[in-house]
Amino acid sequence: MARRVLDQHGEDVVAVAKLERQARRGPIARISLFLRQVMGELRKVVTPTRRELVTYTAVVLAFVAVLMGVVYLLDLAASTIVIFLFGHPTG
Repeated sequence: MARRVLDQHGEDVVAVAKLERQARRGPIARISLFLRQVMGELRKVVTPTRRELVTYTAVVLAFVAVLMGVVYLLDLAASTIVIFLFGHPTG
């Protein structure tokens, strides 16, 4: 059986080894590994400068305003079509 594993491609052997190691780990070891990986990823985060933050915020607010306008126009068109087809509601 070991011979068959060695005949496989290198990536497959690595993937099988990772799965076997993961299966042997207990829940506390898996949580510990997860937390170490999270801390490693957090070290890579770059905080934006004040100017970048203001620029990003302005872009997001402008995009939301444009989308609000598009949705408003679509809603207005849909309500106009419904009123044209079915008439004004009687109260």
